Amino acid sequence: MSFDSLIEQTKEALREVLPESVVVTDIELEGPHIVLYTKQLDSFLSGGDLLRQIAQRLHRRVLVRSDPASLIDPKEAEKLIRETIPPEAEIPQLFFEPETGEVSIEASNPGAAIGRGGSTLNDLKRRIGWIPTVVRTPPIPSKTVEEVRIHLRNVFDERRAFLKKVGMRIARDRLPEKLWVRNTALGGYREVGRSAHLLSSQNSKIMIDCGLDPGSDRTPYFSAPELLPLDSLDAVVITHAHLDHVGLVPVLLKYGYKGPIYCTAPTRDLMTLMLLDAIKVVNQEARKGLYDSSHVRELVQRVIPLRWGETTDISSDVRLTLHNAGHILGSSICHFHMGDGDHNLAYSGDIKFERSWLFNPATNRFPRLETLVLESTYGGFRDVQPTRQQATEDFTHLVNKVLSRRGHLIVPVFAVGRSQEVMLVLEEKMREGKIPQVPVYLDGMIFEATAIHTAYPEFLNSQLRTQIFQQGDNPFLSDIFHRVDSSTMRMGILDSKEPCIVLATSGMMSGGPVMEYFRAWAHDENNGLLFVGYQADGTFGRRLQRGLSEATFMEGPRQSGVTVRLELATIEGFSGHSDRVQLMNFVASLDPRPQRIILNHGEESKSLDLSSSLHKRFNLESRVPYNLEAIRLL
Repeated sequence: MSFDSLIEQTKEALREVLPESVVVTDIELEGPHIVLYTKQLDSFLSGGDLLRQIAQRLHRRVLVRSDPASLIDPKEAEKLIRETIPPEAEIPQLFFEPETGEVSIEASNPGAAIGRGGSTLNDLKRRIGWIPTVVRTPPIPSKTVEEVRIHLRNVFDERRAFLKKVGMRIARDRLPEKLWVRNTALGGYREVGRSAHLLSSQNSKIMIDCGLDPGSDRTPYFSAPELLPLDSLDAVVITHAHLDHVGLVPVLLKYGYKGPIYCTAPTRDLMTLMLLDAIKVVNQEARKGLYDSSHVRELVQRVIPLRWGETTDISSDVRLTLHNAGHILGSSICHFHMGDGDHNLAYSGDIKFERSWLFNPATNRFPRLETLVLESTYGGFRDVQPTRQQATEDFTHLVNKVLSRRGHLIVPVFAVGRSQEVMLVLEEKMREGKIPQVPVYLDGMIFEATAIHTAYPEFLNSQLRTQIFQQGDNPFLSDIFHRVDSSTMRMGILDSKEPCIVLATSGMMSGGPVMEYFRAWAHDENNGLLFVGYQADGTFGRRLQRGLSEATFMEGPRQSGVTVRLELATIEGFSGHSDRVQLMNFVASLDPRPQRIILNHGEESKSLDLSSSLHKRFNLESRVPYNLEAIRLL
């Protein structure tokens, strides 16, 4: 459907549904949404299911906003908001979004800000024109979240023009030929790292993830002819914020991609944090980076955040819905509805099919599903992880063993996901007296990543939300945790003889502050090093797991060596990936069960092993393609 015909269809739907008293002053395309502007917002929203009726007629997501002429000046609006909302609501700050005509009100006591039956917000809506929404004040302020919001406000005009272009591209006419669909492996197949997929039809090209390889300098196959030119892509969709899935997204922008990036809001913020930190690490190591901070800022501007369960047109023949993947904050299974339901497929990204300390298990129910692209990190026959309870017991035992000999325990962690789970276990066991209370130092991005977690409580499991926001017991704010915020503080920890625990990035020991602790403490057998996450081939962490006894480091122009005598241990139960049993159970419980499964994100032997087992048990087509191989799905 062309832009003009879509606008005309929208006008016709409005004539059929709206009463004469409600006037729409303007209609715009904004990315995947149709936006209606009106000066009678209150009448529009109180008119029953007007919006739903319009959306059903158009088969598109429809938003309604105040006509910009009816919005009062933000400074005057803030004054009225603070006069109207009672002081006990405790409002630290407001965020005006001219792009949407909304004002987000942070409140320590949301109930007091909303008023009985929403009376306070309804009164404000009539007086200021802006649509007020109340969010709970995050327990830990996040610099990243604030900077992302500020940047989006600063580029309001540019973003609005960008979203209109995206909307017009989505509205273009389809080619008349019968739909075909295929998946091209651009990275992360028969390996772990550089995850990248290309989903294509005769009308659309969608790239899912674009990651780096943590164990080498390999990139996805950017030179694949199907991918070029980059501006022929209709969309980039991101499953989650780990660098092996997002680390090279800025490269797409640097070399010509001009389109939208779809993901959840926490994925956007965590991705921003991770990419900026990656630039910092490259600069510290005097290496030449593949992109700079300007590309990250451009990325933020291009992101269209989606909620789980929200279906959105992203091309003329593709609809996208994100679902919980259970892996890290905001991680998503990406479900694609092709054509008029001709084919439905999902990319799992990294999934955890088990309730964890942080998240609910991955979603296993979809409206329709013919093809599943599934990770196989722990797909091998022997890849059975201990339960969370067993992992906690093993963790407690190891911590006590190291602390009893007055040693230091290093825990290399990914800043996102594993860090927060280990923090929850340490806080609980120290509070219960099952681990001695010693300082727990957080080095790297851990504290900021934790702050982003508290900014998005709706993505945490219900038990943790209740504990933090209703019971007022926030384990992340425990006195045992100490943020390492300077090199001076780090040096003091390294020189200390007192027992302690250090959680430090990076999780695979491929750089970052964890290496400084390792260099200083590796020679002492009283110390310990505990792996709680996957160690990819080629990383220093994997070499240690395989028994590396002598490590060599560059210190300026000279090399220095250290003998590895500290105690090494691995506890798999903290992994954010599903093990072999959970992967099989995930497929067994899928509703509906797909006809075809394509495996990726796993070492070759593990992917092949899981593929064979899936075929034998469920009698479905199971494939393990090579990178650069394309599979026709329809």
